[in-house]
Amino acid sequence: MDIIEMTRDLGRALQQEESFKKLMDAQKKADADIDLQRLIGEFNLKRMAINNEASKEDRSDEKLKELNAEMRHVYADIMKNENMTAYNEAKNEFDAIMQRVTAIITQCAEGADPETADYSQSSCSGSCSTCGGCG
Repeated sequence: MDIIEMTRDLGRALQQEESFKKLMDAQKKADADIDLQRLIGEFNLKRMAINNEASKEDRSDEKLKELNAEMRHVYADIMKNENMTAYNEAKNEFDAIMQRVTAIITQCAEGADPETADYSQSSCSGSCSTCGGCG
């Protein structure tokens, strides 16, 4: 079996993970939640209004302040939605597994022993943009 086929096997195994199934279920529920989708649409419109106002030469700081407050209010409503909360929890759970898998693969690609390579949370800020490599 070549490395690509083994990677496909890993992909299939990831999709059998309970946390992946939970994430997919939470995503379907969030997508089907009409109130949540309305709030997300409203949030996006507020964000566009902020961008439009901010790009004007004669922009109003008062209007920007008002739009930002409205956007924060809508965001808070989104985050209070039970389907959004469930989605975020499921995503965090699956992301933790993916972080560990990625760390192990990265370490092995750098020569670490596959039997002992693992993810060390103490070396991770949580932001891949500031990452110097896992492990």
